[in-house]
Amino acid sequence: MKVKVFAFQSVLKHSPTLQSENTRFLQDIGLQLGTNLDFADIDDYDCDVKLLFVQTGGSEGYFLENIDKLQEPYYILTNGANNSLAASMEILTYLNLHGKKGEILHGNTSYIADRIKTIAQTESFIKQLKNSRLGIIGKPSDWLIASVPDYGEVQKKLGVKLIDIPLNEVETKVNASTAQPDINGYKPFDKAELLKAACIRDALYEIVKEHNLNGLTIRCFDLLSSLKSTGCLALAELNTKGVVGTCEGDVAAMLSMHIATLISGQSCFQANPSRMDTQNNTIVFAHCTAPFDMLEDYSFDTHFESGIGVAVKGKMKKQQVTLFRLSQDLKKFFVSGGVICNTLNESNLCRTQINVKLDKPVTELLTNPCGNHHIIIYGDYAQVIERIMNILLSK
Repeated sequence: MKVKVFAFQSVLKHSPTLQSENTRFLQDIGLQLGTNLDFADIDDYDCDVKLLFVQTGGSEGYFLENIDKLQEPYYILTNGANNSLAASMEILTYLNLHGKKGEILHGNTSYIADRIKTIAQTESFIKQLKNSRLGIIGKPSDWLIASVPDYGEVQKKLGVKLIDIPLNEVETKVNASTAQPDINGYKPFDKAELLKAACIRDALYEIVKEHNLNGLTIRCFDLLSSLKSTGCLALAELNTKGVVGTCEGDVAAMLSMHIATLISGQSCFQANPSRMDTQNNTIVFAHCTAPFDMLEDYSFDTHFESGIGVAVKGKMKKQQVTLFRLSQDLKKFFVSGGVICNTLNESNLCRTQINVKLDKPVTELLTNPCGNHHIIIYGDYAQVIERIMNILLSK
């Protein structure tokens, strides 16, 4: 972690121990972080976190004179000596009044170091997000009436660029393919169906490469009629290989999955909430695709709604998970920890089925949902997702 500091100090007379106090203060923070805090020029932002060290009262004017050289958000560090906290609060109030974001880092050095670590993690995530390109292959499915955010708002709030790609790019590549796709390593299933599904997989890989995508969502139900197959196997494979892929052209689910993947470094399961038990605070989630690396075991079956193609019927691990979904208007989100109680095997649901006990009341999803598909990640990421999303959606 690279942390740089620029100091603000008034010309007034100060304590003779000011310099030694501030040196010791920065050294203590550095020890907590395991790295040095280096002084740098005011406009030097070549670092993970830039701290604006307000050392004394009366620094407000100096800060204001140099504000054009600073970058938002403003992380104001102070130890409270020599009226520095009072000056910091005046500065942050000014910034807030002018619609600018910032935070005062004040307290014991352990707390400050923890906040710096959190800020560094968040800033790193935001940079990754701003370099993201996500494809929308075909239009979102007609039933997704609350899952298509405004492209401009997505770029403004999240920094993500959304790219429309005609569905016929997939169909053309599949129909023009002459080489037999590789289906080695998959569980046994109807070979002809596996070959068709693998052709779709290879076509999506080509599109990812050609459009330089980090992920995609596809109007997969149209493939049932045009190619007599499904995208279930393809999306299971893509997600396993680190390329975010969601079904049905669900843009909000794709954004949710991309965020969850960047934060966790893991594959994610996109699923429909199929039924709830409000007494036991559980939800059954199901879908016809799931990343292979999230499954203890799997078999292939037909796609649930159509009875054709190749769907993934997987057994997931009984462990802690995080549930996440971003709303279409990018103004709210749902996130909760939970635990997978068991994998189900019911004939009237999509093929991969899990029963999840949530930390938050499931009734929240009955009164104020953010959409249909939810994203499920192994591990406890609820707090970090909530913190980062609150920062992103405040823009």
